[in-house]
Amino acid sequence: MRSFLKQILLILISINALAVDEQINQLNLPELGDRVSGAVSAEQEKAIGEMFLQQVYSSAPLIADPLIFEYTEHLVYRLSEYSQVKDRDFNILLIDDDSLNAFAAPGGIIGINGGLFLHSDNEGQFSSVLAHELAHLSQRHFARNVLKSQDSNFASALVMVSSIALALISNNPNAIAVGPAILQSQNLRYSRLFEKEADRVGFANLVKAGYDPNSMGEMFENMNEIRRLSGDLPPEFLLTHPLSSSRISDAFNAAENLPKDGTKKDSLEFSLMKARLEIYYENIPSNSLRKFKERVEESASDANVYGLSLAYHKTNDSEESINLINKLIDLYPKNLVLNNTKIDILYENGRYNEALDLANKFLEISPRNYPLSISKSKILLSMGQYFQSEEIIRDQLLRKNNNPELWLLLSEIQRASKNIVGYHQSRAEYFLLLGQSERALNQLEFALKLTQNNFQVSERIMTKIIDIKNEINRSRGL
Repeated sequence: MRSFLKQILLILISINALAVDEQINQLNLPELGDRVSGAVSAEQEKAIGEMFLQQVYSSAPLIADPLIFEYTEHLVYRLSEYSQVKDRDFNILLIDDDSLNAFAAPGGIIGINGGLFLHSDNEGQFSSVLAHELAHLSQRHFARNVLKSQDSNFASALVMVSSIALALISNNPNAIAVGPAILQSQNLRYSRLFEKEADRVGFANLVKAGYDPNSMGEMFENMNEIRRLSGDLPPEFLLTHPLSSSRISDAFNAAENLPKDGTKKDSLEFSLMKARLEIYYENIPSNSLRKFKERVEESASDANVYGLSLAYHKTNDSEESINLINKLIDLYPKNLVLNNTKIDILYENGRYNEALDLANKFLEISPRNYPLSISKSKILLSMGQYFQSEEIIRDQLLRKNNNPELWLLLSEIQRASKNIVGYHQSRAEYFLLLGQSERALNQLEFALKLTQNNFQVSERIMTKIIDIKNEINRSRGL
C-alpha cells in the first residue's frame, strides 16, 4: 500500500484550460462503479492527498492571507453544493504565484494560484475554473487515470503523469521532459478526454449556481489573450493543455440559448480580494499608490478605493488609509472584509486597543470567524496577553488542525510566553505537516529534555516520538 502511495505521490489532475462543446443537457457521463474503486479507493485517494499536501507545504510557497483564504474556501464550498462531489471535505491551497493556474488532486485538494484572481475579471469567471476543478473530483478522474494506466503501460504512465505534476508544483515546464515524447502525447490526449468531461460538468454546475453562462467563455478569452502576449514562453498550463481556436466559440455557443437575466457575475468580496492581491504582488509600494490613484480618478469604484486604501497603508500613510476604508465602511457597515482590513491597519500601526475593540465587536456578530480570530490573536500577542492569544489559536486548530500556518503562529505565541516545551511541540506539528519528520523529532527531543519532572507531559512526548519513528521505519520498508 505504502509503496503504491509513494509511487503516485505527485500524480494529480491539472486543470489549466476550460472547454464547453455540448449543451448542459448532453452530459452523457460515465457510470463510476466498482472498477474505478478497484483501481484507487476513496480511502487511498485521501491517503494520497495527505502525502501530496506534505509535498506542497514543503516545496510550494503559499499565500498566508486569512481574508483571501476565507473567501476562497467559502466560494469552493458554496459551488460544491451544486456539484456531484459526495465527500465535501476540501483542502484549499492558495499557491503564491501570479500566473493563471489551478488544479485538483486526490482527497479533495483544490489548488489555486494567486494569478487566477488577477486574470479573472469577475467572480463568474473565477468560479468557472473552480466549477471545473470540482468536476474533476466528482468524476474521480485521478482514479480513472490510474485505471487507464493499468490497462496499458502502468509504470510508464505513472512516470509521465508524475512529471506533469512536478512541473505544476515547481513551476518548471522542463520537468515534463522526464517522459518520452510518445508517452507525453498519449497521456495528454487521454487527459483531454477528462478535460472535456470536466468542462461539461463544470459548465452545468456553474449555471446551476446562478452565474452568467458566458463566464466560462469570457475566461477562455482571457486565457487566449495570455497566450497571445506570452509569445514563445507561454505559461506551463498552456504548454500542457493547448487552447484550441474553437474552444472560445464552443463555450459561448453552449451558453447562447440559456437565460442571462438574474444571473450574477461579480461580488464585492471578489473585487476586494483581487485588489488585495494586486497590492500583494507589487513589490514597489509607490507603484501601487500611483496605479490606484489613477484608477480612482477614472472610477471611484469600491474595489479601487479599497486598493488605494491598502496602497496608502503600504506607504505608511495610515491616516489616509483609514479615512478611505471608513468611507467604504459607511457604505457597507457590516462587511467583514472591510472591517477586518481596518482592524489589521490599526493593529499594524500600534493602535492595539482600537483594533481589539473592533475585533471583539465583529466576533460577536461572527463568532470564531477565521480571519477575525487570527487578527485578534495577533493583537493580544502584541499586548502581552499570551494565554488569551493562544486560546484563540487552539480553538481554530480544532477545525483546521492540518493548517501549518496556525501551528507556526501557536509556536510563536508560546515562545513569547516562555512556554518553551509547548513551543517545541507546536514546531514539531508544523514540521510534520511539511513532511519533515526528522526535524519534528529534533523538536520533540528538545521538549523531552525539558520535561523530566513532569511525567504526564514527558510520556505524551515520548509516545509521539515513538509513533514518528515507527512511521519513518515503515516508509523505509524496515
